[in-house]
Amino acid sequence: MLGLKLPTDPRWANIAEKNIEEILTDHAWCEQKAASNAISITIRYPDKSELVTELLELAQEELTHFQMVHERILARGLELGKPRKDEYVRQLMAYFPQGGKREDRLVNDLLISAMIEARSCERFKVLSDNIEDQELAVFYRDLMVSEANHYTLFLNYARKYGDRKVVDQKWNALLEFEAEIMSQLGTQERIHG
Repeated sequence: MLGLKLPTDPRWANIAEKNIEEILTDHAWCEQKAASNAISITIRYPDKSELVTELLELAQEELTHFQMVHERILARGLELGKPRKDEYVRQLMAYFPQGGKREDRLVNDLLISAMIEARSCERFKVLSDNIEDQELAVFYRDLMVSEANHYTLFLNYARKYGDRKVVDQKWNALLEFEAEIMSQLGTQERIHG
């Protein structure tokens, strides 16, 4: 369903579980950034009323996820660490050229967002299927479903606002580029990297 070109090696879950404090902190900040991204898109494209409505709901859901991860951090006697730079997201955002037509920028923003959600969904599935901590396995299984919905929301809106053929070409090229990023970053104790 996701179409990712480089699946996560299930052994990544072992790295994640051995560094669960780092994973939970990284995950919490990913959720916060996802909420900020949704709000940012609504600010840049307020004339897209249907998209704004959906992204406001998504932003609220992402903040709820941030809270849920934070609660798990506290329940384990840990503290929320500082925000991490996300090299994965930085490289994805550099893929499309800056500037250009407003509609093209919107489509590009939506495709980048869809990619991040797709990888998050895939990583949550790997965690839910492969970690020993059953409470976290169930938690990540539930979040996986949300991330899949977010992925399809962004991709469907990209297709709605852009020429379907062009959008699909961009999406396929972005999938290839994302695989290259993951080949370099995919074994780190990060949700995306």
